[in-house]
Amino acid sequence: MADSPLAGQRFSFDELPKADLVVDSVYDGGSKGTMGDDPISHLFKGVGNQGGIRYVGSAARGTVRLAVLYTSGTDVDWPDFLDLETGTVTYYGDNKKPGRELHDTQPKGNILLRDSFAASHGDEEQRLAGVPPFLLFQREPGAGRAVRFRGLLVPGGPAISPDDELAAIWRSSKGRRFQNYRARFTVLDHGQVSREWIEHVISGGNPLDGDCPPPWAVWIRNRTCIPLLAPATTVIRTKTEQLPDDKEGWAILAVVRNYFQGREHYFERCAAGLWRMVAPRTGTLEITRPSRDGGRDAVGQYILGPASRTISIDFALEAKCYSPDNSVGVREMSRLISRLRHRNFGVLVTTSHFHKQVQEEVEEDAHPIVMISGRDIVEILRMEGRTTAVAVQRWLEETVPLPQKPA
Repeated sequence: MADSPLAGQRFSFDELPKADLVVDSVYDGGSKGTMGDDPISHLFKGVGNQGGIRYVGSAARGTVRLAVLYTSGTDVDWPDFLDLETGTVTYYGDNKKPGRELHDTQPKGNILLRDSFAASHGDEEQRLAGVPPFLLFQREPGAGRAVRFRGLLVPGGPAISPDDELAAIWRSSKGRRFQNYRARFTVLDHGQVSREWIEHVISGGNPLDGDCPPPWAVWIRNRTCIPLLAPATTVIRTKTEQLPDDKEGWAILAVVRNYFQGREHYFERCAAGLWRMVAPRTGTLEITRPSRDGGRDAVGQYILGPASRTISIDFALEAKCYSPDNSVGVREMSRLISRLRHRNFGVLVTTSHFHKQVQEEVEEDAHPIVMISGRDIVEILRMEGRTTAVAVQRWLEETVPLPQKPA
């Protein structure tokens, strides 16, 4: 993405009707204390001032011209997520409570998701007619109704497999099961969406005309996605950044720790399951015996390449079921590093956090180690739909059954 001189700008409520959309800029809400304070409805005439999925046009008739995805970023049951490094977005549909069929929602947001993802796999004409520009906004914490613009989206993307683009997932609430969509988009590498183009699209003009963002035009024409990549610059995380930041997150982590209390060596099986969630192309993964693990709780292979010609990279995994105040130190990390061979990598999973010195040494010496902390565990489980302590307890009992303790 080219540097934008406006990046990080803040727009007042009065400026919104004429404002461009600048990635990561904040758009303030009103101050009257009513629904009219909503900034999104002032940015885009006709999208409404409520709901997560909003649009101009009719989803039922397939005439949506522009769509807005709004997320609070705080719904632990439906954890919308933007991966800044890869530009991928996970966004959940609008059937979030039992009682309705998947597509029978009042805003018809799930119909829009279904039809847009279907059209995205068509030809240029089908994409142009069936996939509106999607714009992602996130609530700005501590700023009233203000929102932050996160980017121009398209369905799917190079980091997302076709089978994983749009999935109808099951959830349960109060003993009732229901389905909702989990949609995956990609943020395009375009830093500023002009007001001219927004008004042109809303008025029904050809989206490829006017001041059309070049990456969006490229995607419409040949489905080539140019993602906005933002590699992380902050490598060393504090203790606070490695542990949960909400009450339910702490409860989830406590369930995991308590489940293995007194039998911590069984946590390695849980760690292996968590790693498979993070790295689904993991192949064989063998849990070693506690008495002969040599510092490696599991050894496995990660598979790369197309099905016709794959290669495997060996890795070693170690698991530490620690309390939050007991950090993973140099001794534990050195033990894992010493057992890695050339072109191997390591994974260390802990219910706690990594000491600052450990992180610094891994970074400075460029050791190929993946470090998964307590907060990471919570986020991994939430992304897989285990959003409560009860759900995590059930998952542990099903996937890592423990033998009965002797009386």
